[in-house]
Amino acid sequence: MADLFSRVAEPPPDGVLVALVRLVLAMILGVVVMLIYKRTHAADDTPPSLPITLVLLSVLIALVTQVIGDNTARAFSLVGALAIVRFRTVVRDTQDTAYVIFAVSVGMAAGAGHVLLAVCGIVVVAIAIFTIQRGGVPSRTHADPYVLKVRLGTGFDASTLLRPVFDANLLARRVLSIETARQGMALELTYRVVLRDEGAAADLVKALNRLEGVQGITLQRLEGGEQPGT
Repeated sequence: MADLFSRVAEPPPDGVLVALVRLVLAMILGVVVMLIYKRTHAADDTPPSLPITLVLLSVLIALVTQVIGDNTARAFSLVGALAIVRFRTVVRDTQDTAYVIFAVSVGMAAGAGHVLLAVCGIVVVAIAIFTIQRGGVPSRTHADPYVLKVRLGTGFDASTLLRPVFDANLLARRVLSIETARQGMALELTYRVVLRDEGAAADLVKALNRLEGVQGITLQRLEGGEQPGT
């Protein structure tokens, strides 16, 4: 019985204390990754679960790395087990994908005991991110959100028709509601949007107004924590 228990409760190869320290460090480094992500993304453009996911990924990857160790058979077993997991939410921004890989890399480095390498990676990536932003990529952290309502004829595809104008004038957008209007002859689409700059408001309205099929446009700024409809 004692032999069975010792096999079941087999300690980590480098000791329990070392494993615990690595996991804690992975969590701290994951929090740093999360803070960098939140600093470079507007609150309205941040999926609510992604910041937490970045921290959890760092810790979980550190744990998996320690479980695998130098055991090749265990590595293939874990790959097969993790292949069962499916992510149902599509990452909508390529930058978000990069942050996911960032968290995975940090967790893997911490789990393998290369904490200094993880710290160096965070420093270099953070410098790259903020340098690129200062070099011309608009910052999204202080942009005011707006509510945009577009009335569209039912014979037009909203995604195909509106996307070029949105891409040219908006940093971020999210569909809040879609409802029928004029006794089913039109659709009224409501978006929460973040403009590229304040001057883009008039350009956005003008560009939308020129589109065939657009019957009406309303653009309203949300002040502070105001919510749509308040």
